[in-house]
Amino acid sequence: MTLVTATKRSGGRAGRAGRAGRPAQRPAQRTLDHGAWFLVLPALIPILLLSAGPLLYGIALAFTDAQSGRTRATQWIGTLNFQDLLHDTLFWESFRIGLLWAVGVTVPEFLLALGLALLLNQNLRFRWLARALAIIPWAMPEVVVGIMWRLVYNPDAGILNETVRDLGLGDGRDWLTGLATALPAVILVGIWAGMPQTTVALLAGLQNTPRELHEAAALDGAGAWRRFRTVTWPALKPVALAITALNLIWNFNSFALVYVLTSGGPGGRTRLPMLFAYEEAFRYGQFGYAAAMGCVMVAVVSLLLAFHLVARLKGGEER
Repeated sequence: MTLVTATKRSGGRAGRAGRAGRPAQRPAQRTLDHGAWFLVLPALIPILLLSAGPLLYGIALAFTDAQSGRTRATQWIGTLNFQDLLHDTLFWESFRIGLLWAVGVTVPEFLLALGLALLLNQNLRFRWLARALAIIPWAMPEVVVGIMWRLVYNPDAGILNETVRDLGLGDGRDWLTGLATALPAVILVGIWAGMPQTTVALLAGLQNTPRELHEAAALDGAGAWRRFRTVTWPALKPVALAITALNLIWNFNSFALVYVLTSGGPGGRTRLPMLFAYEEAFRYGQFGYAAAMGCVMVAVVSLLLAFHLVARLKGGEER
């Protein structure tokens, strides 16, 4: 009895000592938290200065009448820029063209990249060389890609028109200045330039799929299409959704490639929303109005991101 009582008392003292000793560890925890913030700051400061700061400034600028070359002070005009934007048919036409461009590039780009990734995932000879060649367009700056394809589309000495003439299909045409051909020609360049990035992402997803699953499906008599539908695609679906959402956002915000190819012409047939905002700001000096356009585009991109995140969360709950 005495031994049990002594044990309980010693255990009680040890428990009280342990509880009493816990507050002594809190300063160390606070020091660890401060150290973590100190490590994050070098990456956080550039984001705040170069991303969050300009974004907030642009949103504030959208509610002003800021213009270039003005002698009087900029004034706060509230939502007047957004009201004018609602009735600006040219902007909404550029918005429609931007959606056509984004979808027209993203969907074929994904399908072609998926086929190329499946091919590069096979055990082929010189596979390393094929993979290296496949990512060359991704390594090229957009300005260089635009200049190169302007030479390809050149109406007089471009390789495309020369091929058309050699095949006896006609005298060729001016692809980038034709009202009917400008947007399809630019979309083709966008697909060519963006396909390598999508291919690399899908190839990484394919390589993470266990080969044992394919072998087991093959032993069960499943054909190539059935193996793709039941084994490959379920494992690849999260990567496919992520890269497709990112491609839609990147393509909708495209600027350099289309600017080098057509500068928004002919007749505004390739004027994407980003090009329209650029012209309003730096050609016509309407900084406040251009900032309002930027806010609308940020809102659209935010909605796309929200839909993507909701789809990913629902997919995670179903799994």
